[in-house]
Parts: sequence; C-alpha cells; structure tokens
Amino acid sequence: MTRMATVESSVSARGAAAPTANETPVSTDPAQDEHELAADESSHEDDGEAVQSTSRLTPAARQDVAGRIGPWQLAKLINESDLARVYLARPVEAGESAAPGYVVKVLRNQWWRDAVAIEMQRRAAWVGRKVSHPHLLPVLAANVKQPPFYTVSPRLEGSSLEGILRRNGAIALPSALWIARQVAEALDALHTATRMVHADVKPANVVVGSDGHATLVDLGFVHTPGESRHWSARPVFGTLNYMAPETISSAIAADHRSDLYSLGVMLYEMLAGRLPHSSGSAEQLIRMHREAKPECIREARLGTPKPVASLVHRLLAKDPLRRPESASQVAEELVRLEIECFAELRESA
Repeated sequence: MTRMATVESSVSARGAAAPTANETPVSTDPAQDEHELAADESSHEDDGEAVQSTSRLTPAARQDVAGRIGPWQLAKLINESDLARVYLARPVEAGESAAPGYVVKVLRNQWWRDAVAIEMQRRAAWVGRKVSHPHLLPVLAANVKQPPFYTVSPRLEGSSLEGILRRNGAIALPSALWIARQVAEALDALHTATRMVHADVKPANVVVGSDGHATLVDLGFVHTPGESRHWSARPVFGTLNYMAPETISSAIAADHRSDLYSLGVMLYEMLAGRLPHSSGSAEQLIRMHREAKPECIREARLGTPKPVASLVHRLLAKDPLRRPESASQVAEELVRLEIECFAELRESA
C-alpha cells in the first residue's frame, strides 16, 4: 500500500520503559493497579514540588534539563495547559547525555487538591496501562496517588494532525482514509477493553509519523458512558469543534458513538480542509452541532466518492442511533474504502 506523501510523521515509540525502583510494572487488573499505584506513595515523599531544582547542575547541563520528578529527569518543557505541563524526559539513571525518549505529563500543583483533576489523571493512567494497541499512546508508569501527580509515556516522533492540516489544508483522500482508519482501530481497542469513551478525539490529539503511522493520544478526558461533567470544565474552546451534540446538551446519554461523531468531524476536516461547523461563539457552535446540517462533503471536496461521503455523513448524524454501531465497524468500512481508492488510482495511472 502506498504511503502518504502529504503527511509528515509515524510513531517511533522508544519502547516500554523498565519499571524503576520507584515505580511499578504495568498491570491489566484494575484492583491490582490500585494496589500498585498506592505503593508508589512512599517513594515520592521527598519530591516536594513537582519539579525539583536543577541549581546543583553546571550551567551547561541546566540548558538541557528542566528539573526532576521521581526517577525522571525532565529535559524540556514541550507543552502546557491550565491543568498540566508536558516534558520530554529520560530516566535519571540514564545520565544527562542520553536522548530524552519519554514524555512526562505533570499535573500542575494548583490542582493537587482538586478531586476531579486527580481522578481524571488516575483514569488516564489506568486506561493507558490497561489498553495495549499500536495506535493508542500507552502509559508506561505513573504516580497518581499523592503529589506530584504524573504519567509517563513513550516519546512519539512526528507531527500532530492539527499541525499538518494547518500547514497543508486538505489531505489526499488515501491518506485521510488511512489516518481515520488507524484512529478508529485505536477507539475500538479503547471501547472494547475499558467500555470508556475517549471524549477528546481531535487533530491535536493525533500524532502522525513520517511513514503515516497515526497514534491517538491524551486520555485526560476518558469517562464512562453517561458521565457529562467533563465537557463544561474544558479550558480549550477548540474542543467544542469536535464534540457530539449529545455530549453538550441532550437527554441521550453519551457513549462510544460520541467518539465516532468526533472522528467524523476530523475526517470531514481532512477532506475539506475546514470544519463542518465553525463559529467564534460557543453558543452558536453548540447550536450548529445540534441543529445545523453541514455542507455535503462532495461539494466541500469535489470528487469525493459517494461511499466515502456516505460514511462521513453517517458519522456526523445528530442522532447517535443513526451513526455506525461501533468503531470496529467504521474501521472495517474504511479498509474497504481504502482498497477501492487505491484500485481506482491504479486504474487511472
């Protein structure tokens, strides 16, 4: 199968980290995870602030070190939000010359007494340790029972899909179908293994590698079907662009099909180079998701095959019952569409 020309990146996860003396092995048993994560408490009693001082390092060393948390040396701050800071990191025992092959997400200390924020990070840690799938970012280690709260994942080489869309606009049809299929497979693994909803599927949370391998990241908003407290507390307005109508305001409980709606928005954006609904007003955007019919993708992207358009608009159905039944079903349909797309390309070559 031909690889993407317009997409720049593939997951190059640096392999699973061996448990350190301060952290516990990965388990797939929730009860065992609770016991093991609780055991992490004593190993972090002396950590104090989330990021320890680097004042004892030489000036040259400090240029490449942001601090230390538990057994991890933080090399560089790469992202931050109201809730957390994200660092490139390496195990302390690896030494300062080792490349930072991991990412540590640290809950900001102003949230250390917030039960909801802590629970969100604990869920992310549990789900990331339970689900093993090549298109879903794993959590290799975590400390989520007492401050400092953090999770550790492998570093991914690539670009966010958001960045790719911002630079290139619409993506070639084969590439868009391929990325969407990989995300659908990640969602299927998440839904099947945990019965939870990702709740934040969007281009900013998809990392695409140079070979086209896509990885769904950020489990910070995972929740069980029916829960709705997360959306209103989100600090990022852009997330509203991808949220299913029932997650915003509805008598219908949100479930795994809410993630499929978000996937539909993302697929529409990859094909059209723009969102199906867009507004500078949160209230108007919510109303559009609930009531407005998006422009047909075959008009927004001329030449879009009818079967592709059919899938896009079924994913964007206002009524969850009119969407595909599962992420697995979506992935299977996308595989068929990919095959048809490449067959047409060969015939026209």
